[in-house]
Amino acid sequence: MAHKFKELLIWKRSRLFCSEIYAITSKFPDSEKFGLTNQLRRASVSIPSNIAEGSSRNSNKDFARFSQISIGSTYEIETQLLISPDLNFILDKELQSCLSESDEIIKMISKFKLI
Repeated sequence: MAHKFKELLIWKRSRLFCSEIYAITSKFPDSEKFGLTNQLRRASVSIPSNIAEGSSRNSNKDFARFSQISIGSTYEIETQLLISPDLNFILDKELQSCLSESDEIIKMISKFKLI
């Protein structure tokens, strides 16, 4: 069942999303280096990483488990992004763009893991 993760659209798109999160968090205050910045970055790296790791597994059940972890990381990012404007760390335009992309990633992963 092994997938070539570098060819998976969900992996490519989540990798780009990770870059977007890094760009946005680079504008966060230095005092958040070990707070939201770190949390958002770690969660964003987790999405494509778990897709890649799951793709190396030999069963659909294992791949589904790693896909579920990726979805969980995406929801974690959504929560942290929703906190960010409360603290004046992110503009509404950036927030909406990220939330829209995270929704699409969740839909893509959910559809893929059902196959």
